[in-house]
Amino acid sequence: MVFFDQLGRAVEMDAPAKRIVSVVPSQTELLYHLGLEQEVAGITKFCIHPASWHLDKPRVGGTKRLNIEQIRRLAPDLILANREENTREELTVLMKEFPVWVSDIKRLEDALDMIRSVGRITAREEKANQMAREIASGFSSLEESVNPPLKVAYFIWHAPWMVAAHDTFIDDMLRRAGFTNCFGHLSRYPEVNPLEAKDALLLLSSEPFPFKEKHADALRDILPGCHIGFVDGELFSWYGSRLLEAPAYFRKLRQELESL
Repeated sequence: MVFFDQLGRAVEMDAPAKRIVSVVPSQTELLYHLGLEQEVAGITKFCIHPASWHLDKPRVGGTKRLNIEQIRRLAPDLILANREENTREELTVLMKEFPVWVSDIKRLEDALDMIRSVGRITAREEKANQMAREIASGFSSLEESVNPPLKVAYFIWHAPWMVAAHDTFIDDMLRRAGFTNCFGHLSRYPEVNPLEAKDALLLLSSEPFPFKEKHADALRDILPGCHIGFVDGELFSWYGSRLLEAPAYFRKLRQELESL
């Protein structure tokens, strides 16, 4: 059978997939919630959810430094990858030997399409479609309930300071949660001067850089009197089944930040 991935590539494979290697943490978690315990043959070291898979499933390196030989030994009939999280060079090598389905996710709609597509190619279509409907409903209710937007800067890295800007999934999540990205005029993940966020609420994410209180203190030295909130990066950037939890988290976070 032929399936098209989110890059528009035709991916030919036997369906449903029986030996899956996932090299994207949020998509690994999705496979778990679709009930594919037996079918998932390998994951990355960053696929920390569920904990039981992180401990027991064979690992194939990191998202940007895959162990190609280990993947070959696992002989997958499907590899689930992502345009942003994996490197083009490694995916090109794998595409010559295995069916590789690549997601490309910048908006909620892309994530819902990915979930439905993964359901189709793993014979979990009904369950995946139901999950997509629940996620869409949750976000619809969230967007109806949010107050006027809060201006924020979403920091993802330190030394140098880097933020999530326009054309990212995080930016779309910020908008849906009732925030305005003060770096929305920039693209992707730029390096910035924190002084440019002097009128914004500063959000420090738990990933990819694990911000701590000392980093908040450093920002307070640069911007005396600024307001800072620590946020769960998985709920802003994981685009699989974790999206089921995101609307409730965003609603609660918004209430907490309004009191700062």
